[in-house]
Amino acid sequence: MTYKYFVTTHFCRYRNKKMERKMTEIIYQFKILLQGSKPPIWRRIQVPDSYSFYDLHVAIQDSMGWEDYHLHEFVIKNPKNLGEERIGIPGDEGWDGEDTLPGWETKLLSYFSLENPKAEYMYDFGDGWAHLITLEKILTAQINQIYPQCIKGKRACPPEDCGGIWGYADLLEILSDPKHEDYKSRLEWLGGDFNADEFDPKDVEFDDSEKRYKLFSESVS
Repeated sequence: MTYKYFVTTHFCRYRNKKMERKMTEIIYQFKILLQGSKPPIWRRIQVPDSYSFYDLHVAIQDSMGWEDYHLHEFVIKNPKNLGEERIGIPGDEGWDGEDTLPGWETKLLSYFSLENPKAEYMYDFGDGWAHLITLEKILTAQINQIYPQCIKGKRACPPEDCGGIWGYADLLEILSDPKHEDYKSRLEWLGGDFNADEFDPKDVEFDDSEKRYKLFSESVS
């Protein structure tokens, strides 16, 4: 299930405003945990509190190592009415008939707080990569520090389209046995060697969400 198939004209009308480059005073520190991963696959990132949910989506994609060509959705408790809110890419009626708020118009600070710190982030409704997002700290920005930044994490991101958390477990089992009948074909599919234990936060590069939007809007225009 790709953006090109599902993105509606509502999304195509979106024009992300150019982000201010000045230092933001308040920073949100999030832990992103890929649910069901054993051993755990997780990242710790810091982002400006001025971010929208779409900006956070891009930061999650980049820090985890996803390629951002499937749909996504956040589910979080609305602090005003305590109801469940869906935030992502709305269609005419939302995903599965549910109302979905546009992530690019919805600010993190309207929902996240230390009293309301958790959300679920779903990426790729086919494979169903569910992430638990937890606001750990609210900090003051450090002088000369560029945000967002990834400060810690463990284990490599699973390959796209490998069949979700269960398919990934099967893939790792095959790769652990060079004598397995599917070993060579899986390595070829991966395009070479794959180290599930490898992750270095220094290797994370964050894209500009405006540039990311332009790429997708051109692909669906």
